Amino acid sequence: MKRFLTRKELKLKKKQSIYAAIGIVIIIALYLFLTREKHVEPEAPIVCVAPVQQQDVELYGEYVGRIRAQQFVEVRARVEGFLEQMLFAEGTYVKRNQVLFVINQDQYRAKADKVRAQLKKDEAQARKAERDLERIRPLYQQNAASQLDLDNAVAAYETAVASVGMSRADLDQAELELGYTIVRSPISGQISERHVDLGTLVGGSGKSLLATIVKSDTVLVDFSMTALDYLKSKERNVTLGQKDSTRSWQPTVTITLPDNSVYEQKGVVDFAEPQVNPKTGTFSVRAEMANPEHVLLPGQFTKVKLLLDVRENATVVPQKSLIIEKGGAYVFVMRRDSTVEKRFIELGPEFQNNMVVERGLAPGEMIVTEGYHKLTPGLKVRVGEAPKAESEEQKED
Repeated sequence: MKRFLTRKELKLKKKQSIYAAIGIVIIIALYLFLTREKHVEPEAPIVCVAPVQQQDVELYGEYVGRIRAQQFVEVRARVEGFLEQMLFAEGTYVKRNQVLFVINQDQYRAKADKVRAQLKKDEAQARKAERDLERIRPLYQQNAASQLDLDNAVAAYETAVASVGMSRADLDQAELELGYTIVRSPISGQISERHVDLGTLVGGSGKSLLATIVKSDTVLVDFSMTALDYLKSKERNVTLGQKDSTRSWQPTVTITLPDNSVYEQKGVVDFAEPQVNPKTGTFSVRAEMANPEHVLLPGQFTKVKLLLDVRENATVVPQKSLIIEKGGAYVFVMRRDSTVEKRFIELGPEFQNNMVVERGLAPGEMIVTEGYHKLTPGLKVRVGEAPKAESEEQKED
């Protein structure tokens, strides 16, 4: 016989069903919690950063130059004659007015003696004409001599004086030619080998080259600059070839020797051509450089490095931190909260491995130098160390 549940039993059974349902829900929720896929926050990329620096930047231009002597003199015979003596050692240092050559003097000495004798004769004639004039004048005043006699005496005296003047000029010329037979050094410097042998007939209108003398204690360096470099220097009020005492620096020149070492002495630009060569688009520049040890040889080609400008307190960033696209150049700047910002900048001149920034950055700001390839604006980053360069042995392995 079927038994009906009491109210109390129904109530108990209902509670058990509710508890069972709650337990099932809890088990399902616990299962879902334990088996749910965990959301992992993406790890912040590691980058290398460096502060924006401010420093004085020296900007150089590099050119090919040629060294020449400050003075180059050709020693030539000024009178004709046979070369009798050479009084120097070839390739040595000679002083100014030092006797170098002696040309046969016989004919020039004889000519000078002849002209000197003629001068003495003319002087004697002039003294006689003067005495004759002194005698005629009182006689003319006393009407004892005619006007013609006085005029003849005056003319004779003036002719004699003129003859003396001509003879003195001839003597000066003869002695000058005699002096030219002794060939002296016009400057101090290194002398070349002789170009003629002893006994050779030399002279006549400066056609006989005897030797050359080079003064190279100071040398000149010639090179050509582009018109663009010149305009850039003008923008900074730098006029090549003119010293400016208001500047703390001057356009100095350094040169590289054939062994690729840098010459210790520096030169200063002392001349710039006032016009551009239309064929090459360049203009000539000259620098003067001390050469006390005669290390620099005239005629030698060399590399010239010219200081064009000094940018004082310029904002500087490494080239490797720059990203250049069609829209311009930009860098990633790290903020204080470690997020990065894309910052467009205006670039200036390049030097070494750095770039001058005209606008867009302030000194002290932190910029990303490595690891910026996957960055996006607003992304948080972590600062790490720059990877060390591999050693030569590791590279070989």
